[in-house]
Amino acid sequence: MSDGEHKYWYNLETKQVEFGMISQSIDRVGPFDTEAEAANAPETMKARSRAWADEEAAESGWDEGKG
Repeated sequence: MSDGEHKYWYNLETKQVEFGMISQSIDRVGPFDTEAEAANAPETMKARSRAWADEEAAESGWDEGKG
């Protein structure tokens, strides 16, 4: 068994936390060490996406003029 079998995943389709790689890979994100981390996956993904967008904007000079 791979390490993912002993981790928590968030299913994007059902909006449920799963233990192990139950659903299709296209429907799940993770792995997470705890059930709570997996349950918070949507918020984690939004925060990381915002951080990456902000970083890209800063590196590209898109954020110039922000006050």
